[in-house]
Amino acid sequence: MLEIQRLAAHSVNRVLTGRNLNQALQEVWRTHPALAAGERAAIQNVAYGTLRQLGLLRGILDQLLEHPLVDEQLRCLLLIALYQLQFSQAAPYAVVDHAVETARALGHGRAGGLVNAVLRNFLRRREALIAVAQSTASGRYSYPQWWIDRLRAQQPVDWQAILDAGNQHPPLTLRVNRRAIARDDYLARLTRERIAARAVGAAGVMLETPLPVDRIPGFADGQVSVQDAGAQLAAPLLDVRDGMRVLDACAAPGGKTAHILECADVDVLAVDSDAQRLARVADNLARLGLAARTLCADAGALAEWWDGAPFDRILLDAPCSASGVVRRHPDIKWLRRARDVAGFAERQACMLDALWQALGRDGKLLYATCSVFAEENQSVVSAFLSRQPDAQPLAAPGLLLPDANHDGFYYALLHKP
Repeated sequence: MLEIQRLAAHSVNRVLTGRNLNQALQEVWRTHPALAAGERAAIQNVAYGTLRQLGLLRGILDQLLEHPLVDEQLRCLLLIALYQLQFSQAAPYAVVDHAVETARALGHGRAGGLVNAVLRNFLRRREALIAVAQSTASGRYSYPQWWIDRLRAQQPVDWQAILDAGNQHPPLTLRVNRRAIARDDYLARLTRERIAARAVGAAGVMLETPLPVDRIPGFADGQVSVQDAGAQLAAPLLDVRDGMRVLDACAAPGGKTAHILECADVDVLAVDSDAQRLARVADNLARLGLAARTLCADAGALAEWWDGAPFDRILLDAPCSASGVVRRHPDIKWLRRARDVAGFAERQACMLDALWQALGRDGKLLYATCSVFAEENQSVVSAFLSRQPDAQPLAAPGLLLPDANHDGFYYALLHKP
């Protein structure tokens, strides 16, 4: 537990100083290659859980400290330990004792007494401390106040459910590759291997208990991919048919690219500005036995890459706040700032205007985000329609609120007659 607490605290501290959690954890894996798979999983689980419940944990810790802690690493260690005491199955005495030792290992020998006193005080006063912490909105929901205020204004009926959904563990949903196996046949295989699952959507399978990808039957053979049920709506909405020329803008890591190719024999160009993430598109397609052209470029900068030949279908999975997928990426809640949403909306509008030029007549463009904020969704599309008189909206789901079956997404399907 010493290493788990130390490295989880380090990862959370990196997030709170501006790094995303995935980068922080990858850094830990690189610098500690001897960590066993179980240790990696424990570090990841504690770091994720602490960030999911950070508002509550901060509210508790602030009551327990007589003076603010200057050392952020020590503060993160206390947050980690509080998370373990409240939300894990670890023995309380072990959490406290190891936190004291971890503080000493971090070079805070004299802080051992403080760590011991804070954590044991929490155990004695747990209910009262939690009640006070939850008396504030940030403590109750574990989101920044600006995020709570924005959702409350935009979703007056569902804002609480949206916030609560973002603090749950996400489901593990698979997309069955119809070119490799029928969904019913795959479900039968899971039944034979005593893995509980159910069908979801047109091609999805949700596992009752999440598994590592190396233990998912058929994953290595390209029979299935991991993809949220909400994200699986994109390819069917795009309505691709054999022989079409298709652009997947902002394609990485390639889940939607692959799904498009599973649906029809089409010529796909997958564009993304991040070379490392674009490499994952090629890797995912190779595993599935599919092929597409890939290009590292800014999809919105047409002059830099477009050959002038129009596309029949365009998927714009636009860069966004990712506010609809925070249960998978809880660091987003604490890395985003209120002003960031307007910046994303401006970028989305520019990309939409640019890519509309590359869409052929009678073509369809699907605008998608994994955001629940109106500024990035309805507002962007409404403004675009006012600027483009030749754009016609078609039936699409609009805003999908996060729930037990899928994350939060937004879809708008636009037709160029």
